[in-house]
Amino acid sequence: MFSAQYRQHYKSTFWLAYPVVLSQLGHILVSVADSVMAGRLGTLQLAAASLGNSIFTIILVFGLGISFSITPLVARADGRKNHTRIALILLNGLFLNTIMGVLLFLLFYAIAPFIQHLNQPVDVVKLALPYVKILFLSMVPLMVFQAFKQFAEGLSLTKQSMFISIFANVLNVGLNYLLIYGKLGFPALGLNGAAWATLISRIVMALMMAAFIFYSSRFVRYRHFLHRQSLSLTHMVKLFKLGFPISLQMLFEMGAFGFSAIMIGWLGARELAAHQIALNIASVTYMMASGISAAATIRVGRLRGLGDHHGVHEAGYSSLIMGALFMAASATLIILAKDLIPLFYVQDVAVHKLAAQLLIIAAIFQLSDGVQVVGLGALRGLEDVRVPSMISLFSYWLIALPTGYALGFWAGLGAIGIWLGLFTGLTIAALLLFFRFKKFSPA
Repeated sequence: MFSAQYRQHYKSTFWLAYPVVLSQLGHILVSVADSVMAGRLGTLQLAAASLGNSIFTIILVFGLGISFSITPLVARADGRKNHTRIALILLNGLFLNTIMGVLLFLLFYAIAPFIQHLNQPVDVVKLALPYVKILFLSMVPLMVFQAFKQFAEGLSLTKQSMFISIFANVLNVGLNYLLIYGKLGFPALGLNGAAWATLISRIVMALMMAAFIFYSSRFVRYRHFLHRQSLSLTHMVKLFKLGFPISLQMLFEMGAFGFSAIMIGWLGARELAAHQIALNIASVTYMMASGISAAATIRVGRLRGLGDHHGVHEAGYSSLIMGALFMAASATLIILAKDLIPLFYVQDVAVHKLAAQLLIIAAIFQLSDGVQVVGLGALRGLEDVRVPSMISLFSYWLIALPTGYALGFWAGLGAIGIWLGLFTGLTIAALLLFFRFKKFSPA
């Protein structure tokens, strides 16, 4: 753990991870900015943002999972210096991601009206429905961005997407200010203004990342092999087969959090608003830990391509240690700031009190969340994706949600009981994924 080899792994993983951390953070900060700025309009608007973002996140993580198939394949090909294969993965990954973005938009736009049948507060649904429809459209540019981002990360180029994500988030906040509140002559669109700001910022992200890949001199060696003839249904299917179990795993996990929002919505708008505050903060730390997870995927995949099995073991374990330490620090900060954080979202004392209680539970499950997300990244580097998806199904849908329902409604603990169920599922997932990696990467 503290040997010279491990210290080198910590260093290498850190320099790969920190740009990915900031880039991944960009995805969730869009939701955070929407929630904070919409929350200034009132509790109903914050509850609607919670419902809308919970549903959209399910679509988001499914798309992200498909795109994640690109990184381990590129990293492995890079370890073998196979430039032709790297270019082939880029071209087919880009087309697959674009097609998936369009299909996800069309599918979920068509079924959006069914939100009305989730037994949520009527006023909340009325605000959430147009908001989430606009968010669905942003899946198309987001999937294009992800194709280029995951390709670059497979080549250990992580800083560029970080800078683009930071710029896009600044743009999103500025557009939120103009479109939510109607500043500088723009119409005051309320919650819908946040959705339009998200869509515009994601289009800009996709265009900037495409320009980097197609015009930067460092990609010349790969552009030589980008031919129409390289488009292959066979390769797209292979990427999909690797990405689909990742999507299922992420869908099982984030879907559980999304369904928990629906269950909390049965309790009322205030409970839903408090849930959104705690979930926002937990999502921020999760996305930051997922940056370490992405670095683990890159390093494990590349070392596997080099045939360095001992290096695979050390890279994976050092990443798990880093993830656990980072989340332990996050837990401490959340507990210290639990009474301050809700003040940034909404002016409702009842929401503040409940959100502070939920933030304590969010802090407690930080360690489990860090271990499970980094464990998933290390296993993706080994292209082990099917069993982890089953672990997620078991942990979240067979353990977390039933436990949360029992504690929340039968035991009368309300939102706190539902969050205790999520904590239980996350802890079981972390243990199972740790032992799964241990089995496939013996020292």
